[in-house]
Amino acid sequence: MRTLDSMLTQIDSLESDLIQLEQDLVRIPSINTGDMPTGNETQVCEYVQDWLQQSGIASEILESAPNRGNIIASLMGESGDNGLLFMSHTDVVPVEDDSKWSFPPFNGEIHEDRIYGRGASDCKGLLTAQLMAMRVLKENNVILRDNLSLISAADEEHGGRFGFGWLAENHPAKITAPFAINEGGGSPIEAARSLAYVLGTGEKGRLQIEISVTGDSSHASVPWQGTNALYRLSRLLERIQSYKPELNISTDIFQHLSKFAIEHIPSSSNVDDIILDQEEQNPQLASMLKALSRMTITPTMVKGGVKSNSVPEQIQLTCDVRTLPNQDEAYLRTELDKITQDIPGITYEIDYMAVPNSSPFNSELATHIKTAINRAMGRTDINLIPAISTGFTDSRFTRPLGVTTYGFSGSDYSDDPMLARAHGTDESIGIKSLISGTKVMLSVAYDLLAVT
Repeated sequence: MRTLDSMLTQIDSLESDLIQLEQDLVRIPSINTGDMPTGNETQVCEYVQDWLQQSGIASEILESAPNRGNIIASLMGESGDNGLLFMSHTDVVPVEDDSKWSFPPFNGEIHEDRIYGRGASDCKGLLTAQLMAMRVLKENNVILRDNLSLISAADEEHGGRFGFGWLAENHPAKITAPFAINEGGGSPIEAARSLAYVLGTGEKGRLQIEISVTGDSSHASVPWQGTNALYRLSRLLERIQSYKPELNISTDIFQHLSKFAIEHIPSSSNVDDIILDQEEQNPQLASMLKALSRMTITPTMVKGGVKSNSVPEQIQLTCDVRTLPNQDEAYLRTELDKITQDIPGITYEIDYMAVPNSSPFNSELATHIKTAINRAMGRTDINLIPAISTGFTDSRFTRPLGVTTYGFSGSDYSDDPMLARAHGTDESIGIKSLISGTKVMLSVAYDLLAVT
């Protein structure tokens, strides 16, 4: 069995293999539209299964529905019990307009040391790093106390009903362990001549609002004979745009601002001033602090109208809502009632898709992650900052099972996180981040599980 240091050096020599693996995964268009049939995640699972088999790593594919596969692979430990889960997902969001991309979104093109493609950063880059870490452990005959289990699931991009949600309901023992590493953190933030990495300890809640705006139809040539629902929609959108949410600094990150040389003690009265001070020199931190200090209500889709010469009487507006841990559905309804008051013809329904969730910041896993990122970056001064994610991930299915679950990808500190563009045009991942992420996964698994 090789030493950990020699295995970390070995990862550097596997750069071309990491690139090829990431490209191959990106080139499988596992697009999840949310409307069945969709996803085709089984094709990704079959590729992964074949890739793992080359190193003698066994796996199984569990389909929650036709072509909605979830792959589970394990390196068995002496105890036979799961010790650590490597979590990821295989589905990707659709591409709205591929003509806007610099490179075809499913080609996996390399440009300026980045791999471009839908899913490159969300979440096939993490899967690539975890797969390679498993292979290195296996091929170097590392003996483990407890099992290392890799689970890459379907349907994360549409709520997890066919992925981790289905596994939690039907196979909870397979996704239960003391610790797990998933997406939702692990990006660097430079500030005050120091370096910190975000550890994703939890998530904001996610709700979807379906708002119906009604009027009365008429011929468009005599619009005064009707009531145009679009004008009511316009009033509603103005209200949402001008909505001033309650400011709240109860999430953990606000207790660690001194590590970014922010001298002011944060409060609801000064947090926006702190954010404003950071926007020019540290836009990533500013954006994070803004998201974690308030609820957001974001209009995302509009449907309505039946014909170009008819005044529309029915408009459907969909809004995405992200809540802080102390904000429940009743709180949202109170705020929505304020927004919609005095606008006639407004009704709404709320779909609660993900409740806020978190794991404790102080744990054995957090200690190992901090050690791992310092090793991977060749430094000793990197700190971890706890933060809840502005989006939701499959971690919300493992935390209720008692699994301490963190989001941490282990990006290279020279890799600008703003270039990842998850869900956006020209989504990409830096090749250096594939390497550093693999080193982090390997290091954590070795420190936590290896018999030495």
